[in-house]
Amino acid sequence: MVTYKFHQYQVVGRALPTETDEHPQDLPNEAMGDKRGDLYSYFLRKLKKVKKSNGQVLAINEDMFVTGYHNMYKEYRDTTLNGGVEQMYTEMASRHRVRHHCIQIIKTATVPAKLCKRESTKQFHNSKIKFPLMYRKVRPPTRKLKTTYKATRPNLFV
Repeated sequence: MVTYKFHQYQVVGRALPTETDEHPQDLPNEAMGDKRGDLYSYFLRKLKKVKKSNGQVLAINEDMFVTGYHNMYKEYRDTTLNGGVEQMYTEMASRHRVRHHCIQIIKTATVPAKLCKRESTKQFHNSKIKFPLMYRKVRPPTRKLKTTYKATRPNLFV
């Protein structure tokens, strides 16, 4: 089973009810992070000027445009959205030396094949794609010729 460090959350929260405002407005937000409430309280503090102690989280649903020092659009191939986010964080750390706390994901989407822009993603859309079998190991033709220990190292053919 694969465990992902970062998850996408759709969080709904609001400011605490006061005497002047008994029914404060619900504030939905999508957040991608490793902790549920921390990232939402960060956005709530920045966008709506509500401190963590004066706010409530009403609901959390586990649900890539990237911003940080630069705005970026990235495409990844993966079986899950969380896997694509993990790929994005590792690529940003390796290629651009950007730590995960410096990256804010604005939007994620599942893109159909005809709308993909990057060549690294488009190369897998060919229906006749072939992958070579690397390091093919020569096996004995019959079970009788099989031995447990070999006198020489096996040859790996490319």
